[in-house]
Amino acid sequence: MLSFLLNARNWPAAPYPFKVTNVILHLFNGALLAVVLWKLGRTLAYPKANEDVQALHVPDGGQSAPDTRRVAIAALFGAGCWLVHPLLVSTTLYVVQRAAMLSATFILIAILGWMASRTKLIHGYSALALGGMAASAWLCTLLAVLCKANGALLPLMLLLIEWIVLTPRHPMRSPDSKKLMNLAVTIFLILPTIILVGYLIQMLPGAIRDTPNTRGWTVGQRLLTEPRVLTDYLRLLFVPHAYSSGLFNDAFPVSNGWLDPMSTLPCALFILALIGAGFALRKRHPAIALALLFYFAGQLMESGWVPLELYFEHRNYLPAMLLFWPIGLALGQQGPLRLMRTLTAFVVLALMGMLSTQRAALWGNAVQQARMWAAINPDSARAQTSAALYDLQNNHPELAAARLQTALPTHPDDVQISLNLITAECRLGAVNPATIQAARTALSNDRVGNGAAFHWFGDTLALLTKHACKGFDDHDLQSLLDAAWRNPHWRPYPGIRQDLYHLQGSLDLVRQQPQQALQDFDLALEQAPGPAIALRQAAALGTSNYPCLGLLQLDHFAALPKPPESGFSMSRIHAWVLQRQSYWDREIANLRQELANAASPSQCSAQ
Repeated sequence: MLSFLLNARNWPAAPYPFKVTNVILHLFNGALLAVVLWKLGRTLAYPKANEDVQALHVPDGGQSAPDTRRVAIAALFGAGCWLVHPLLVSTTLYVVQRAAMLSATFILIAILGWMASRTKLIHGYSALALGGMAASAWLCTLLAVLCKANGALLPLMLLLIEWIVLTPRHPMRSPDSKKLMNLAVTIFLILPTIILVGYLIQMLPGAIRDTPNTRGWTVGQRLLTEPRVLTDYLRLLFVPHAYSSGLFNDAFPVSNGWLDPMSTLPCALFILALIGAGFALRKRHPAIALALLFYFAGQLMESGWVPLELYFEHRNYLPAMLLFWPIGLALGQQGPLRLMRTLTAFVVLALMGMLSTQRAALWGNAVQQARMWAAINPDSARAQTSAALYDLQNNHPELAAARLQTALPTHPDDVQISLNLITAECRLGAVNPATIQAARTALSNDRVGNGAAFHWFGDTLALLTKHACKGFDDHDLQSLLDAAWRNPHWRPYPGIRQDLYHLQGSLDLVRQQPQQALQDFDLALEQAPGPAIALRQAAALGTSNYPCLGLLQLDHFAALPKPPESGFSMSRIHAWVLQRQSYWDREIANLRQELANAASPSQCSAQ
């Protein structure tokens, strides 16, 4: 995410420069992919080791000299289809998905580096080769993981390329280089892959235990659902559409059994058949085998038992990179219809480009996009809420209210529907008591909407200070907070309890109850002690003209024991960087000084 500093240093910032950078990065990835496919194609164009060239029959290109035209057509077609595919527009234009794009960049660089390094090993440059392999497999994996977690799949992907293409077609020439190559593959590729698989396995018990409370489905249901998800991904990849469900896939139906829905078992058998075909075709049709196995390897983390959301288009950005390459090899092969096949390749690329242009135009109009996604996803609470929020931004609360009232019976336990309906009705003049009751019901039962709920609470507190909402006062907001406390899916989590105590303290300040606010802020701080929440609450007390209580909040934070360090994660790395820079120490000292300057002895005595 450091790359965001290329586009802005102050926040919030206009999205356009970020999107331009994403497009440039996508073009760069397309160029890297074309080079990767060119090199893989040239490797495949040679016969396998110890095999008679004249007797060889491999449609992927086993011949004495490379058919460079075929290799070039395949590389350009494969990279071109991936580059202009409409399914990847959302990855490119959704700013935060730069993480997926940068991770893919390092993976492509690693593939090129690995191939170049093993060529050095063939020619006897052992030290240089091993250094290059280490950098490709380990350093690039680290960089890819720092961008996105599925960068950890890089060693597995290199292992597939080595096993299916490089070792059979480009073997080591001497026993010594062969030994070094085997050692390098074991250390640089197999060992990290085993570690990754072990890490995923050790996550399984926690996922089985926690997922029902946080997601609303079980790990078993997820594993049954993902074959249907993968099948739909493949449908959209090979039968591209101008428009799709976009970012809102919360209504994707969960599989409750092999025949519930009926497509579950057929899709599971279809995916297993494709994986089996990848293994079965690795000798006779290595390009097809590599494309299939590379795709499913790339989906291993995000379509397995890790309890992520069920469906997102951007999960295809990396896995789909090789999918169109075998088609390019078929279109580029020699024969009387070669010109027609080449023209077919251009037509396919042109059609994909047209579809992507249509989809990109939709991304350029946020209001139209929200309404389109709401129409495509009538059962998605997120899609309906997003469209309603745009209606509110454009001063059409009546449209927002109508949309949310229609969605409410279908989503009685989804907080974003009922809470935003309160906002819409408030803008219309008065809040219906039935809407407040619906919000209480949702807050008591919702599993995953705590973030949206707490953001709404923060905005609504500002309305209360202005007395700007007829039919909704601090007692109603208190009843909603009480309902959230009754939610059995939220109470077990310290972070959520912290948010609830913090909101209660903020409501206390609106009611001009500073001592009660300090007590609730202290309780919030104790749930998950951290400098950010301490500063936020101390500043809130100071801004409300209670600087002495703000100082007490900072004192309470200083007296709390430090929480145990979490496992390796990006948040821990971020915390380490801030600690090394003494960032929080300076911020606390500055705020303490400001509060002390604002406080007076008499004021502190009164408070």
